[in-house]
Amino acid sequence: MNNLSKISDEERFRLGNKITWITIVINIALAVAKVLSGILLNSTAILADGIHTISDVGSSIGIIIGFFISRKPEDREHQYGHEKAESIAGFILAIFLTAVGINIGYSAFKVILSGKTQIPGSLAAWIAGISIFIKELQFRIAMYGGKKINSNALIADAWHHRSDALSSIAALIGIVGARMGYSYLDPLAGLIVAIIIVKVGFELFIQGYNELMDISIEEEKLLNLISKIVSHQEVLNINKIRTRKHGSKVFVDIKVCVDPSFTILKGHMISHEVEDLVYDNIENVKEVLISIAPCKSPGNGDCKLCKYNNEML
Repeated sequence: MNNLSKISDEERFRLGNKITWITIVINIALAVAKVLSGILLNSTAILADGIHTISDVGSSIGIIIGFFISRKPEDREHQYGHEKAESIAGFILAIFLTAVGINIGYSAFKVILSGKTQIPGSLAAWIAGISIFIKELQFRIAMYGGKKINSNALIADAWHHRSDALSSIAALIGIVGARMGYSYLDPLAGLIVAIIIVKVGFELFIQGYNELMDISIEEEKLLNLISKIVSHQEVLNINKIRTRKHGSKVFVDIKVCVDPSFTILKGHMISHEVEDLVYDNIENVKEVLISIAPCKSPGNGDCKLCKYNNEML
């Protein structure tokens, strides 16, 4: 059996934890620098950016908890495993991120309406510039790790870092503009930061919601799998095929029809061959359930085509 997932659960947990802890340490240092600078240097934009970075720390801690729970084996109460803990962590992160963005936006909007803007110190611009570089580096590291271990929670955290980099860019523009005499640009940059945060948070919310609702794998992958199965010389057709994401793992249920004259042993052998096709063509499959049904020919009423198969014909 040649499963496309080439990384063990233990290695997956180790790599995910290592990346997340590195980002936590960096984010704590950045958050302290940004928040203190925002307060001491009178910059609404860099203060908003600092609060955003604090939210990064909270989300990363949530991801570590998700990794820890998801690696637990099946038990009597959770017979499909605990992988959805990562999806829950990503979902909570999305809600938290959206709430942070709304709060930052509200605060910046109040400053704009009041007209009580201040000129930020030059050091705030340097801190924003350093933050852009560091956050982009964190994004690339977390995205690499998330794709390597197939963790949507870690990928979500990577986009959290990218949103922080974008917010730092907005903060830098606002600070420089304010120091050039356009003081309203600093709180305006804070408002732009908030919009970026809310947008990313909403997208992650939809992604987390879909995972918790057992969303299927991508249709392109599903159609490719179907083409592989129907090309099997002893599989007459696929009656039904269902997939669902379970955190970082995938469950696959398939009902294929074969010649009714086949023996039970023959049907059993075919089911194993179809199962191997699934493992060879879909990444991170945790479990495959194959059902064998008798069928005389693909066009008969007792051999109903599944809707995906109809699309291919």
